[in-house]
This record gives sequence, structure tokens and C-alpha cells, in this order.
Amino acid sequence: MNSNNTTPASPDQGLILFGHGARDPRWADTLNAIAHRCRAMSPSLEVSCAFLEFMTPDLAQAIDDMVLRGVTRIQVAPVFLAAGGHVLRDLPDRLREVSVRHPGLQLHVGAALGSVPSVIDAMAQVCMSDLAALGITPDTVDHSEQKLLDSR
Repeated sequence: MNSNNTTPASPDQGLILFGHGARDPRWADTLNAIAHRCRAMSPSLEVSCAFLEFMTPDLAQAIDDMVLRGVTRIQVAPVFLAAGGHVLRDLPDRLREVSVRHPGLQLHVGAALGSVPSVIDAMAQVCMSDLAALGITPDTVDHSEQKLLDSR
């Protein structure tokens, strides 16, 4: 057991970070950085990135590759700010297609990362830090303009 009362990953477990993808290859840098940190946190865990469009591998290929390496349980982490159509419709559709090819495979889907409270807190903290760089703190923000807008 580790400090979170969970057992370490076994070689049959995998994590796929599923993102939108883009034409610019630099777009994947953040997903790759997350994957790198996940691997460092759990070296025996199979970790891959997969993309909805524009980049490879797509989700089906990432899952197929993991299955070839002996993975039988995969957690899919949707790296999206919110659960819109790609997470609510496209992701389940793709997982259903893959499940037909791999009937014994256990697939689990997490929440869109942007909807996780700790991630929201982290993003808010970064936004507030950006304000602090301008010399603005929550204590010095004049809320009277916002109250005026809210009253309209």
C-alpha cells in the first residue's frame, strides 16, 4: 500500500490521457508532460496519450497497443476543460467500438479533468497569481464595477 491506501499499479493496468489533438505538434506538450509525471509517480503503470483528431495515436490505437502489452484494465482520463460533446458523446462511442474487439478488457472513464475540484482550484490559483504579477490582489480589487454590471 502507498500513502493513499491504494496498491501500486501492476503491469496489467494502464492509463490513457485522452485529449482533443491539434495540427500544431506543440499542442501535445502538455499531455506529454502529464504522462511523464504519471510515469514518474507509478513506474509500473502503462501510460499513453491518445487523441480525438489531428494527432496519433487515436484512442483505439492506444488501447490496442496497451492490450498487446498485456494490459487488461485501462483508466481513460479525458484531458478536457469541460465535459462537452467530445467527452459525453465521442469518447463513449469510441470506447464501445474498441470493446467489441477486446471483450474482456476493463475500461473506466474519469471525469473531464477541468471539472475536477482540485484542478479548478489549481487553475484559479494560477489566474490569481497572474493578477498578483500585476500588483492586483483579491483585497485590492474594486468590486463596485462588478456590482454595477450585475445590477443591470
